[in-house]
Amino acid sequence: MIVVNIILGLAGLGIVILVHELGHFTAAKLSGITVEVFSIGWGRKLFSYKRGETEYRISMLPIGGYCKMKGEEILRSAVEHGAERFPDDAGSIFSVSPWKRVLTFFSGPGANFFFAVVVLSIIWFFGFSLQTFGNRIVLLSESPFARSAEYPADEAGLQTGDRIVEMSGDKIETFQDIEAHVAPHPGRIVETVVERGGRFITVRLTPELDKNTGVGRIGVAAWVDPVIAEVTPTAARAGLAVGDMIVSANGVSVRNSIDLYAVLVDQPAAIEVKYRRDGTVRDATVPIGYTEEGGMRLGFAFKTITVTKRERNPFVALGRGASEAFETFVLSLKSIGLLFRGVDMKSTVSGPIRLTYLVGEVTTRGFGRGFGDGLIVLFRFLSLLSVALGFMNLLPIPALDGGMILLLFGEIILGKPVRPRVFYRYQIIGFIIILGVLVLTTFNDVLFFIGG
Repeated sequence: MIVVNIILGLAGLGIVILVHELGHFTAAKLSGITVEVFSIGWGRKLFSYKRGETEYRISMLPIGGYCKMKGEEILRSAVEHGAERFPDDAGSIFSVSPWKRVLTFFSGPGANFFFAVVVLSIIWFFGFSLQTFGNRIVLLSESPFARSAEYPADEAGLQTGDRIVEMSGDKIETFQDIEAHVAPHPGRIVETVVERGGRFITVRLTPELDKNTGVGRIGVAAWVDPVIAEVTPTAARAGLAVGDMIVSANGVSVRNSIDLYAVLVDQPAAIEVKYRRDGTVRDATVPIGYTEEGGMRLGFAFKTITVTKRERNPFVALGRGASEAFETFVLSLKSIGLLFRGVDMKSTVSGPIRLTYLVGEVTTRGFGRGFGDGLIVLFRFLSLLSVALGFMNLLPIPALDGGMILLLFGEIILGKPVRPRVFYRYQIIGFIIILGVLVLTTFNDVLFFIGG
């Protein structure tokens, strides 16, 4: 399974990187810059053909690709000879106007954003499904899984059993709706309406930053009625069937799934459950399994809510896709600020190894629910990753697209080109920074996997 995850992850990341390089390639061609090599994949050349001025390659490692523009040799020669300016060599990236170079560097991230908008719009048009739970909540502070004595939900006066029906003026119908209003907004007040005993109460919630995940939290879990929706052969042999309602486990009353999980904290090999079927309460001994990571294999699952989202109007679907891509861009921008608010870097910052594994893992789980679901999960995740990649490349770091654009704006403002030696040193600084980040994130990934 790990090998499959890695293969799917490499393929997924390759698509995102290839889209980025295609953006550079297209803009360079339109700007009159010679593209010497355009490669699908990295490493040793497997196959190539030349058309016009460009050699098109398929290379050994299927990890994205690269776009080599004319100018590397010109830069090296200018630096070696101490030239004060770049020679006006036709087709070189240094021979076109600064604005055309800005367009060329910007088009990589721009292609990533365009890819995300198109793919997300298509997904919205054809529709997708989410598995979630209702809008009734359980306070985590009342469970054995609490990380804090009091969460924002407790401070706001919420109670276990409340139904959250409105947040920030938006109607709340599922737990996924709650997460969508809480996770992106740590520190921001969220006007919330809850239903309690037939009455509606308005409270002010301020999600706190979860330093282990980098997202907002209020300290609630979904209230899931303990009605069995699926059983494995093991649970069936123990006597459980679809439709049964668990009423107690090891003598502890079970009102919801959190009550049941609380009984499993000490990882018992089996539990004695009482369940109701056709008005009669019966007994069963159910064996429980556990994964190496501490996950539970109950042998049964509770009922979820399937939410289907679809926009038949293509223009509305386009708007949805663009809005989702823009929200991801804004979240990427906010994430930079979160790095300075004490988040756990080991848990929240991913390098190439973890990203590859995550893409593969998400895709594998999606295909586990069906081929169509797998494709939607894969391309939805790649779209969001594409926006994040485009954003990261726009950061004003030397050698990244954003750093090159910043340098070009300086050239435009000053009205004179950057000297070759200055440009070379600027790139070297950028490569050192990027290499340092790559080493640190890779080391971080290794520690993450070692720690499970």
